[in-house]
Amino acid sequence: MYTVALCDDEAGHLDKLKDMLDTYQEQRANCELEIACFDSAKDLLCRVREQKYEPDLMLLDIYLQEEFGIEAAGELRRMGNKSQIVFITSSPEHALEAYRVQAAQYLVKPVGEEELFQTLDHLLNESRKERRRYLVLRTEGRVGRVAVDGIVFCEAQGKSQKMHLADGEELLLHMTMTEIFGMLSDYPEFVKVGASYIVNLEHVASLNARKLVMETETDIHLPRGSYQPLRERYFNYYCEKK
Repeated sequence: MYTVALCDDEAGHLDKLKDMLDTYQEQRANCELEIACFDSAKDLLCRVREQKYEPDLMLLDIYLQEEFGIEAAGELRRMGNKSQIVFITSSPEHALEAYRVQAAQYLVKPVGEEELFQTLDHLLNESRKERRRYLVLRTEGRVGRVAVDGIVFCEAQGKSQKMHLADGEELLLHMTMTEIFGMLSDYPEFVKVGASYIVNLEHVASLNARKLVMETETDIHLPRGSYQPLRERYFNYYCEKK
């Protein structure tokens, strides 16, 4: 499921965009879009501000009656919104300004299906790649998204496991280490250290025959016989990166 926001103050243009998006998802297997339409930047900004709305993609007209589209995009960025923004406009003269608010694309009306569909293919593929870098975890009664890059290590704590993040946060997970490693095993930077730890090699500051030292200044003492294979895995990982 991908969420898309359409914002255009001309009802005809808004309806046409919505129809093209409906056709797009009909023609793409396993592509489901949740589309929200806004006829003013004010309504879009209100939803972002009050409901923390952050769709994967926004298709935003530049020439809006109440607020210039570039200004609305600037306000979105100041609020921390990271949605991909595609400007759709009748003039190419604002392309440089669009770049300054990190617009992903700039399309000039009239926009046909072929041009729009190529843009959607590219941007939704980028969103798909980005999603792979996150885990969705249930912890302490809530469901949250955790960046894979921010996971330093996991340690066993009885029936629960503790996940240590780079920002100092600690998450208590009611999962087994096997289940957690199953979620992380596709990422080459993660390695098991004995039965009690899963370590992100990106956050290892140093290692020797007795212990791993993490960037968070945590020492992880190595089980007997684990140093040699761990050292090889560590060097192979960084050699492959180069």
